[in-house]
Amino acid sequence: MGLRPGHCYNTTKDRPYTRHAVTVHNRNYIGAVPGLRTRQFNMGDGMKQFDTIIDLIADTGPLGAQIRDNSLESARLMINRAMIKKVGKEGFFIKLRIYPHNILRENKQAQGAHADRIQKGMSHAFGKTIGRAARIRDGQVIFSSLVFEADAQKAMDAMLMAKSRFTCRVHVRVGKDVESIGTKPKKTRDLIKEEEEAKAAAATGAATEGAAAPAAEAGKEGAKGPAAGAAKAPAAAKADAKAAEKKPTKKEEAKK
Repeated sequence: MGLRPGHCYNTTKDRPYTRHAVTVHNRNYIGAVPGLRTRQFNMGDGMKQFDTIIDLIADTGPLGAQIRDNSLESARLMINRAMIKKVGKEGFFIKLRIYPHNILRENKQAQGAHADRIQKGMSHAFGKTIGRAARIRDGQVIFSSLVFEADAQKAMDAMLMAKSRFTCRVHVRVGKDVESIGTKPKKTRDLIKEEEEAKAAAATGAATEGAAAPAAEAGKEGAKGPAAGAAKAPAAAKADAKAAEKKPTKKEEAKK
């Protein structure tokens, strides 16, 4: 069975199920917790001083809503790709403002005709954990993007592209209060990965040049060797001839 639609889990009528202690295991209420599908919460360049903020706000009504982590990840990918295409990789900063704390559970049962003969059990049992979701209220900010004022319209269009990924209505708001986005990391995961790849490529190139330099020097010395020997041979012959031409002194003749 594939992934169920988002409207099956968007209601907030049940009590939140969040008692999962990560550090103090004795206080843990939930045994196994599914992994988080949302991979990244900060994207873009956090070092630049942007002057415009665009918020993607949820319209849920007074009861609120739930958004699953796979929906957040799909919306994040869509917004990030659209911003890279419209503004450039270093012309924005995006932050996901919510976290999927609530853990979803379900009592899985066989569905279809004559399913009651296959499986017996309570229809509203406690169930097992199947995923994560974030509980949001009306007017809560889901995504925030920092850009320059010239790119505000492009950022608004990119944010609204992700409205099909949510089970609730959304709208955008443009403002100048860039400090409301909260803390920003100095470097995001994408930029760190690019820097590491550039350093690895530079190290590989330096190693290749270092291995090629001794071989080139050895080749030069080998090329100089025969020529140097050929140049030294006439000089040695001339020295021998001069030594042979020298006349013996009087002392040498007297000794003889």
